[in-house]
Amino acid sequence: MQDIEPYFKWRDFYIAEEDPLSPFYNRQYNEFAYDKHIYNFFIHPQWDDIGSETLYVKILFVDYEKNYCIIECIGEWNDAINNDIMLLKREVLEPLVAEGITKIIVIGENVLIFHGGGDDYYAELVEEVEQGFVAFVNFPDNVLREFKLERINSYLLFYNEISWRGQRPIQVLKEIEEKLFLT
Repeated sequence: MQDIEPYFKWRDFYIAEEDPLSPFYNRQYNEFAYDKHIYNFFIHPQWDDIGSETLYVKILFVDYEKNYCIIECIGEWNDAINNDIMLLKREVLEPLVAEGITKIIVIGENVLIFHGGGDDYYAELVEEVEQGFVAFVNFPDNVLREFKLERINSYLLFYNEISWRGQRPIQVLKEIEEKLFLT
């Protein structure tokens, strides 16, 4: 897991720790040692801690004029024990929504498992971005099945097979919006 680093090719467009509106503004990273871990596995030091023992994130891009953000996650999403959706919502999403973000794209390729614990925070989040959406992109099939068992799919949009890495952030947004309007 230490070799999986957050996507860095958009750093020419946006760097969360340099954005005064970001919840990670002025965040310092350990460039010489691995200081974060999920269970016994060290993860790359560029991932951001949200207070969860098992889920880390990276804000890859925010556009305050177009009101959207793209966030990447790694680890185990555990609402049952850690209430990860509450932590993600309070520590990352609420500050962004307060700045006008209404279109939230969460990339979950590196989320290994999901443990449900209720849907209140998901419902609350969707209410807060009522003029926008929350899209979960490229989560593994086993994680999607668990989200559906918890009925989280009634609040969020789920899209798989989005080839986002070779695109610019605005192209990812447009692809999600096109899929949204087709459904």
